[in-house]
Amino acid sequence: MRELVLYARPGCHLCVETRAALEAILADRRQRGLVAPGLVERDISTNPEWERAWFAEIPVVEVGDRRLTLATSPVRLRRFLDEALDAAVAG
Repeated sequence: MRELVLYARPGCHLCVETRAALEAILADRRQRGLVAPGLVERDISTNPEWERAWFAEIPVVEVGDRRLTLATSPVRLRRFLDEALDAAVAG
């Protein structure tokens, strides 16, 4: 199963909100019997390359080769996960 990665940084309130939304979406997917990978959080401040790439775009959510930047809307997050995870199962 693919990892669901949240790129964030300490002190980012949007990142905290996104983490909570992702946890709720994943719990709902599990309850409905859908694929729900574990959530892995990566602190961009620990990697200069990540920090350069995503400082202005966090929170960033990634599944496989798909990425959603400025991932703050629960609706966009749900749509992104449905497309990324369900496409992986269908393909």
